[in-house]
Amino acid sequence: MAKLRSAGLLVYRRVDGGVEVLLGHMGGPFWARKDRHAWSIPKGECEPGEEPLAAARREFEEEIGQPAPAGEPFALGEVVQGGGRKIVTAWAVEGDLDVSAIVSTTFEMEWPRGSGELREFPEFDHAAWTPLDAARERMIRAQAAFLDRLLERIGSQPQ
Repeated sequence: MAKLRSAGLLVYRRVDGGVEVLLGHMGGPFWARKDRHAWSIPKGECEPGEEPLAAARREFEEEIGQPAPAGEPFALGEVVQGGGRKIVTAWAVEGDLDVSAIVSTTFEMEWPRGSGELREFPEFDHAAWTPLDAARERMIRAQAAFLDRLLERIGSQPQ
């Protein structure tokens, strides 16, 4: 079985005392009461023939409702998540945006299970700027490797 390929952007900003990253809290009933390991970088599946960085920018806009920051992104490599079923390629880009203004795309699923009723949920129900230590506890475990790679590239001190 072929692995799904996704691409995403890890947006960061330098603040007094360090670095914060933009994370989205996953929407839907499975994540509603969870905080730990229930956050993600904006990401999504690559369309056939689509360049991964283009997919990452498209998915950012779909999931955040705002264009990706215009800065020059740098590669963070890949991680495997979803029980080994998905490969996520990510880039980091410095930027800033108002997280209170996110408008995420939605997905549809049967809820409650077995009810036959389809309900719509946002991909992200909210987003937050998160200090790196907290981000490591909040984000999907496999994606924490992106934080290490970000720090290797930029260091942890504001410029």
